Amino acid sequence: MDMSVTPEKPALIHPLWLRLTHWLNALAMLIMVTSGWRIYNASPLFNFSFINELTLGGWLGGALQWHFAGMWLFGINGLCYLLINLFSGRLKRKFWPLSPKALLGDLLAALRGKLGHNDLRHYNMVQRAAYLFVMVASVVMVLSGLVLWKSVQFPLLRDLLGGYDTVRYIHFFAMSGLVGFVVVHLVMVALVPRTLLAMLRGR
Repeated sequence: MDMSVTPEKPALIHPLWLRLTHWLNALAMLIMVTSGWRIYNASPLFNFSFINELTLGGWLGGALQWHFAGMWLFGINGLCYLLINLFSGRLKRKFWPLSPKALLGDLLAALRGKLGHNDLRHYNMVQRAAYLFVMVASVVMVLSGLVLWKSVQFPLLRDLLGGYDTVRYIHFFAMSGLVGFVVVHLVMVALVPRTLLAMLRGR
């Protein structure tokens, strides 16, 4: 009688579609942010510029071409991510409920380095809030980007967002929020490296 035991296959944490949209989004953001910094340098909003070596495009025309290419990837990929999350029920299942009291507790635990990550299939309140913020900031960035790209074609959207000049600031701060999230996200991945393995392998 064979008494050998077949090892149990690790539980699926991230389905293939989620991993694909995650990495495509990372690529799109890298293209858009670095090319966007070059575009910003051509007409700065504030009294500083980004280091040219950190930008993409080489010149304003090249940066615009890269930015538009990244825009289509970011927009289409993001739309697929949101629709799949919405219609599969994952959005409600993974990100709700969101309790302010529990969020504060998890945030304090995170600052003390005591926030657990034992089960990667479930998001803590900090993760839920952060990912929901990214979704909202991404939508704001796309809408403001449409106004900057085709201001004449989207007059109602331009007026709702406060006019062209205001939209430039909205777009900049939405980008800054997303970059800030990426920095924190990378720090957390460095602290809990198995989250990277899960996003690569799915398990």
